[in-house]
Amino acid sequence: MGIPASPKAAGAAARSGLKQRVVTALVLVPLLLAAMFLLPNIAWALLMTVPAAIGALEWGKLAGYQRRGNTAFAVAVTATCLCFIALAAFAPSLAAITASVTVLLYVIALLFWAIAAPLWLFRGWRATQPLLLGVVGWIVLVPAWLAIVSLQNAPRYLLAALFAVWIADIAAYFAGRRFGRRKLAAQISPGKTWEGVAGAFVAVVIYALLASFVLQPSANAYDRGGMLIFFLALTVLGIVGDLFESWIKRGAGAKDSGTLLPGHGGVLDRVDSLTAALPFAALYFLPALW
Repeated sequence: MGIPASPKAAGAAARSGLKQRVVTALVLVPLLLAAMFLLPNIAWALLMTVPAAIGALEWGKLAGYQRRGNTAFAVAVTATCLCFIALAAFAPSLAAITASVTVLLYVIALLFWAIAAPLWLFRGWRATQPLLLGVVGWIVLVPAWLAIVSLQNAPRYLLAALFAVWIADIAAYFAGRRFGRRKLAAQISPGKTWEGVAGAFVAVVIYALLASFVLQPSANAYDRGGMLIFFLALTVLGIVGDLFESWIKRGAGAKDSGTLLPGHGGVLDRVDSLTAALPFAALYFLPALW
């Protein structure tokens, strides 16, 4: 048995981890924003295929795949992304079919995150079937990739969705550290608290009210209320995505999905909330994208 860390040592470790997170974010976020606003959509899609492929490799490890199985799953996810890119670039006559398939995948993802994933967490299911875990991993990654690619056609809407998820995550972290008492899901992620959730909702409400005036300056009160509900729903989905990935990691006996990003863990650790939130955001903003 190891010697428990003192509160002072634990606090120092937390501060060190936070510093690493901030430094990594300060490097990556400006690069991400520059690419989001400056790259043509095909180039953006190719760029986003890289984290999708890395996320697939991380998912394969969490699912317990051996090397060949892990590679096969990553190839399947990457090939799906490249097929959509090829269809957009070389088969414009199939645009209507591609769009229909894209919307269908958004709906499947929304149903998974709104119904299947919460039920999965509530029941405490521990999936061990390789095929089931592969299908779930594909649903987690591919619709989210499609969403971030589609939303880049109207980057201000993509930015609004990203900010909502990031603000909720940051507010939950600090509210939980300052006021956290009651555990949200102790068996899944002991660090998350109901007070952190409350902090996330307060921050997102303020953000949503401000964002509604930027995104829809001439909207009426009804439309602003609709956007507020949208951002709150986005926050709920983000929390579900975070908890679901934590549950998969717990089943795999892993603290992080990977070690690629200093202070952040792996790609899945950083996009867990986004994988659940972005397909819904793409559906909501669909009229502005097409």
